[in-house]
Amino acid sequence: MYFALTDDQREFDTAVRGYLAERFDLAAVRAEFEDAVAAEPVGEGHPESLWKAAAEQGWVAVLVPEAYEGLGLGLVEAQVIARALGAGVVPGPWRGTVLAGEAIRFAGSDEQQAEWLPRVASGEVVGALALRGSAPGTIPAVEYGRIADVVVVRSGAGLALVERPGAHATPQRSYDGTTRLASLDVRDAGAALPRANEAAIAELTARARVLVAADLVGVAREALSRTVAYDRERMQFGVPVGSFQAIKHALADLHVGVTMAEHAVLYAAYAVETGLPDRELAVAVAKAKAGDVALQATGAMIQYHGGIGYTWEHEAHLFYKRAK
Repeated sequence: MYFALTDDQREFDTAVRGYLAERFDLAAVRAEFEDAVAAEPVGEGHPESLWKAAAEQGWVAVLVPEAYEGLGLGLVEAQVIARALGAGVVPGPWRGTVLAGEAIRFAGSDEQQAEWLPRVASGEVVGALALRGSAPGTIPAVEYGRIADVVVVRSGAGLALVERPGAHATPQRSYDGTTRLASLDVRDAGAALPRANEAAIAELTARARVLVAADLVGVAREALSRTVAYDRERMQFGVPVGSFQAIKHALADLHVGVTMAEHAVLYAAYAVETGLPDRELAVAVAKAKAGDVALQATGAMIQYHGGIGYTWEHEAHLFYKRAK
């Protein structure tokens, strides 16, 4: 069996990457990153134009059923978007919003689904999923928790919706300046998602891990591609640096590792979406391989760009910090 993306999925990938290359390149990413690490950030790492595009092009609607004005696609298509966003080290609450929608889809009542899923699909709301901590109480390190319109949190043995928790949010520093974190002081139990159970939480956790792994392999592949391109052009002793055997072998090994991680993520997305018996193992393998190879590829990016790779002015550190 030949297992790969379909033509439609490849076109979807090309469309996302094409938009990002034209409308939100690394210069725009750097502006958001440098604001995040400033002594007093002035923004929230949530560019309005980028979010508008995510809504208009169906990125946030990808997993929302058609009955609720979404695209009704699957986790394989969602990981395509996640991989492209990782490759562009793109900031913003896409993943959290998609996962909040998934929580409502799997565990919400009919009324909650009717109220929230069309708003998720249209980009009207920003969402977050936080499975650490419990409401009421302190929920740590919530991605974009300060600006989220709705956060799905644990509440006892189940899940609950907390609306607009940003009034009691404390910003937290992130190693990765393309992601904003906040600690939330949730003062009530929120609105319970009545269908939440261990199976639903396990499903959400698996989907979250697949999307994180997809982001990581996107980072890894782009870091490797940029490194190869640089070492083909960088001259030393009258020849391209990339012609040196030690560098060629190291980059070839990285290519194999990145390719294996990409396929692991693709299979994990398929296994979760179709309910295969080995889905739990597939997700664990994908997340582990993606995390390892992202650090290897981004570390090599710094090393094999030579002196320039260690500077703030070069983009290598953006990829490395995203992987971390």
